[in-house]
Amino acid sequence: MSDQIEKRSIKPLLQESGEYLNQILDIEDFKKFKDLTTELKDTWSKKQIFRTETEMRVSVLNDGKFPTKAAKYWQCVREQNVFFENLMTLSFDYRKNDVEIKKIERKLLTETDDLEKELLEIELEQKVYGKANMELVAKDRIREIEQWSTLKKELDDQTFDTKNVNTHQTESLKLALENRAKTLGTSSSQAEVINVLGPLQTINRLSKEGVLLPPAEAMKKLK
Repeated sequence: MSDQIEKRSIKPLLQESGEYLNQILDIEDFKKFKDLTTELKDTWSKKQIFRTETEMRVSVLNDGKFPTKAAKYWQCVREQNVFFENLMTLSFDYRKNDVEIKKIERKLLTETDDLEKELLEIELEQKVYGKANMELVAKDRIREIEQWSTLKKELDDQTFDTKNVNTHQTESLKLALENRAKTLGTSSSQAEVINVLGPLQTINRLSKEGVLLPPAEAMKKLK
């Protein structure tokens, strides 16, 4: 565990690059920075990057927008997939960054010009900092991916279709639109009214015509 914590540590960077801050800070401000170094390392390692479980449950999966377990479940699927795809993209960026670090290190071995060497050292420090930050982001992405998985299992009570997202939407979208309709008032714009009542009237019409089926009937049809 300690090795993994060190993997995402910026302690070496604060020790090396931090000294250069005295070039842009006056003496008193630089002293303040030095005094805060330990706290800043702690802040960097525990800062919030992505949503907490509370935010996921309350801000994302709110009852107004996702009024059924099925709607919440399928939103979990969407959110989890976004984080998975972003994690994969990050892994490619991380690998490229590692190659760039190796290239800079190779150049440093043969560079004879003092100023060019200094620029390469600065580039190297930037790349190392970027690497540590990507590791921190990757760790939090995994945390959120895992949390979405937990929520999916919690929501899946075997009462709705977890294979086809379309099955639940006649009910879920109607309830969500009805929730939005309750918030409309005299101050609501024409566009807001149309964006709520238009789809709601359409769902009601298509349901009566049998084009859109209730979830239970839609599941039977799939079987």
